[in-house]
Amino acid sequence: MCRLPAGLLARFRDAAGDLPQRDDPVYARAGRDPRDPIFGLGPGDARIAFFGRDPGRDEVHVGVPFIGAGGRQVRRVLYRRHHHGEMVDTDDALKAGEAYFWANTVPYKPEGNRAWSMRVKRAFQPLVAEVLLSLWGGRHVISLGREAFFWFGIDQDRQVRQRLEHHWQQPDRFETSLTIDFAGPQGAARTLEIHPLPHPSPLNATWYKRFPGLLAQRLDALEGRA
Repeated sequence: MCRLPAGLLARFRDAAGDLPQRDDPVYARAGRDPRDPIFGLGPGDARIAFFGRDPGRDEVHVGVPFIGAGGRQVRRVLYRRHHHGEMVDTDDALKAGEAYFWANTVPYKPEGNRAWSMRVKRAFQPLVAEVLLSLWGGRHVISLGREAFFWFGIDQDRQVRQRLEHHWQQPDRFETSLTIDFAGPQGAARTLEIHPLPHPSPLNATWYKRFPGLLAQRLDALEGRA
């Protein structure tokens, strides 16, 4: 299990500073420093990385991403797959995700769970890209929702942005994948295969019930059938 290096953690804290629209009261109730990023990370050699939008209230309280209602949709599928039972509690949820790498577009909770502005996402993009490219050595990214998918086009060349737009417009976007050359900070780059899925939030009425089946289908393709 990898950890955020001290130098990179310090850069996140500096960038967070007095971040506007961060939900500082939630951090205060949780007894957490609002400048500390919430990352799941995971094994550096994990085959798959899950990439979401940003943490919510439950993530702040637990200190781990993908642990709220939407994240547990993901972790339930993983638990059934690897432990052949039903996830019961937070310990089970954490256990379900041990083999994977976890990150978000911006590792801080916004007020009202609204998506961060493009200005904020762009400000944190080099730091989050460094996390992905330096701490995780994999190729396959399961992105959750529109915001997470299009993050991979921020400050990339025009061709990458156009290919992301084209893929998202396809009716089978959650069943097909997109390979891109992703450019990170300081010349770092990697070929990534993005496997988009809808956001797993219960508020996403269009896709919520279909999400477990779509995720299982993705995992069957990437890992083989459980």
